Amino acid sequence: MILLTGATGTVGRELAAQLLEGNEKIRVLVRDPAKAEHLKGRAEIVQGDLEQADTLAAAMKGADHVFLLTVDQATATDANVIAAAKAAGVAHVVKLSTSFVANDPQTAIGAWHAEKEQLLKDSGLAWTMLRPGGFMSNSLQWVGSIKSQGTVYSAMGSAKSAPIDPADIAAVAKAALTKPGHEGKAYELSGGELLTQAEQVEILSKAIGKPLKTVEVTVAAAVEGMRASRRMPPKLVDAMGEMLETIRAGKLFRPATDTVEKITGRKPATYESWCLAHRAAFL
Repeated sequence: MILLTGATGTVGRELAAQLLEGNEKIRVLVRDPAKAEHLKGRAEIVQGDLEQADTLAAAMKGADHVFLLTVDQATATDANVIAAAKAAGVAHVVKLSTSFVANDPQTAIGAWHAEKEQLLKDSGLAWTMLRPGGFMSNSLQWVGSIKSQGTVYSAMGSAKSAPIDPADIAAVAKAALTKPGHEGKAYELSGGELLTQAEQVEILSKAIGKPLKTVEVTVAAAVEGMRASRRMPPKLVDAMGEMLETIRAGKLFRPATDTVEKITGRKPATYESWCLAHRAAFL
């Protein structure tokens, strides 16, 4: 039995689908069962809350492997899951982390994830860390300004990154959860192309058949926009600002890796293929 946390999110939804395609027996832990309605009849659905330790025992019962995905900045949720996994006799935890943990200097976001990784490493459980960089799906944040203005506002400057398709992260997670030999490994994951954000916009423009322009903005303006949207807690907004400044200074550059191909046997998706698959969202 494989237990998935975050199964209704960007990576978790892809992972659940891929595991079911492989006829794996899965259980999903969700706060709101209605969000997992698409899995009804195909996966076991258990209601629980990672912030409420006493709700996790039932989800862990009989599980051999756990996919651990937490999005908060505190370590309490990870600590709750790890404690419940140990008590239930879980053999192996695959954790979705970030490539920022390995950066020097380490940003606040990297430090938060590093603390969570250390909790798992110190637990005595077998572990695998997945450390992706930016997701291709982050481009969906541009939908509003693309539809209204044909414009993407970027604070990234000329920095290049190798964004990854969440489906490729899920494919590596699937391998780690279902095949031996991944225990004690930390995998840095990326797509295969180094692109500036302006180059991504050019590729997206061709994929959706609509002219788009990139407008450079300052980090301060980007942070103010995040703060005004009230979609993130202030602590995370500040951390995002720090991350953008570090990226613009060239201190967060990570080369493209071949990890996806080594583990899955196929090359990672291109940004163009992701754009074509999701073009309807931008139109």
